[in-house]
Amino acid sequence: MAFFDNLIENLPEVSGPTQKRLPFKDKLKWTLIVLMIFFVLGMIPLFGLGENALQQFEFLSIILGASFGSIISLGIGPIVTASIVLQLLNGSGIWKFDLTSHEGKKRFQGTQKLFSIFFIILEGAIYVLMGGLSPSPIGTQFSSGLVMTQAMFFQFQMILILQLFIGGVLIMFMDEIVSKWGFGSGISLFIAAGVAQQVFIGAFSFIPDPQNPDALTGAVPVLFQSLASGDPTTAFLKLAAIIATIAVFFMAVYVQAMKVEIPLSFGRIRGHGIRWPLNFLYTSNIPVILVAALLANVQLFGTLLQNWGHPLLGTFSQGQAVSGFALWVQGAPIIDNIVTGTFTWALLGQSLIYMLFMIVGSVIFSIFWVQSAGMDARSQAKQMMASGLQIPGFRKDERVLERILNRYIWPLTIMGAIAVGFLASFADLLGALSRGTGILLTVMIIYQLYEHIAREHMMDMNPMMRKFMGGG
Repeated sequence: MAFFDNLIENLPEVSGPTQKRLPFKDKLKWTLIVLMIFFVLGMIPLFGLGENALQQFEFLSIILGASFGSIISLGIGPIVTASIVLQLLNGSGIWKFDLTSHEGKKRFQGTQKLFSIFFIILEGAIYVLMGGLSPSPIGTQFSSGLVMTQAMFFQFQMILILQLFIGGVLIMFMDEIVSKWGFGSGISLFIAAGVAQQVFIGAFSFIPDPQNPDALTGAVPVLFQSLASGDPTTAFLKLAAIIATIAVFFMAVYVQAMKVEIPLSFGRIRGHGIRWPLNFLYTSNIPVILVAALLANVQLFGTLLQNWGHPLLGTFSQGQAVSGFALWVQGAPIIDNIVTGTFTWALLGQSLIYMLFMIVGSVIFSIFWVQSAGMDARSQAKQMMASGLQIPGFRKDERVLERILNRYIWPLTIMGAIAVGFLASFADLLGALSRGTGILLTVMIIYQLYEHIAREHMMDMNPMMRKFMGGG
């Protein structure tokens, strides 16, 4: 165990700021720098890449914060996978961490970083060795006259894995920079950036469709083009996608704003108190990120297994699951199927199973997250007592406070997870401009970012920015 602790202690890390509270402009600067680096890395192609079988999984790339075929093809996948595995180990008691102490939290974070590095190597090797990202086939003749041999093919595979490792480590450290020097977390930032980019392009792109040069790709241009050419079916589908996107946006904002406020008073100062807010979505967007990442890995590894000749998770055609487990956890756009006349009862059953999987998965991950992230009633009670707070009318006892908080925290944990799982899956079934899960995540991420900035940086930001944020 001492060797493991020494290994964790010597892992490279991003140093945090020396001052207790960073000003708004510094956090904004580092957040924008990391975001720019993320987009630039997404445009750097992998050297030696021949076939990119992953480029058809556009939704997976957004949820994973990746750009398949670039140096950041792994995205946040290894980080989220490491988090899922560690949450399961900790929640089940197989590998328990004392997250109430500083040393326990440090060990947990170090172990998660070590797991992330392991999954960066593992997923990079899987992507390349199973044919998702592979060099030119053996026998290919280059312009220089050289022919790809078995030895050259293996060398190029190792070069691709090395580049994926470098990109994965860069994403890991960029996430750490945002967490310590910026707003929120890098994981959330990369997801929001990818979804926002896809929604904007999906709504307003004037680029012609590669399969039909006379047709545009953006929903708004296609809507007007369809109305002008007398194509009501296409116009209705695009209008439905736009309305679904807007509806999901407003539903997510409404649910995100719901909260329960517990009145607390300062024990030593009579007549003074505060309200301790507990959000309806108590664990925020974390559960649905983990479930979406899990489903993304099912689709991705299912395809790679099929390419390898072992379709254990199902079979795929043009990036879509057509049989097996992967098919039943893949949401189908019900509105599109109804309008185009391709609706079947099997699709309805598939959609219900997908929705159930999203809801149950969100509840499970929500419970694990509360236990491992210090959001349970005991941890909250300790935090309140350390701040000198107590509930009016009750004696100052941590056990009493914990018992009262339990009345709120567990119902909010479960009901909030059910709500977020239902919203994400329901939005997917509506066929919005981006996948509903991505839109929901982006709205929640941006809303939380707004709340964080408004709460902590309203007074030290530019007056114009303060007015825009509603601070007067």
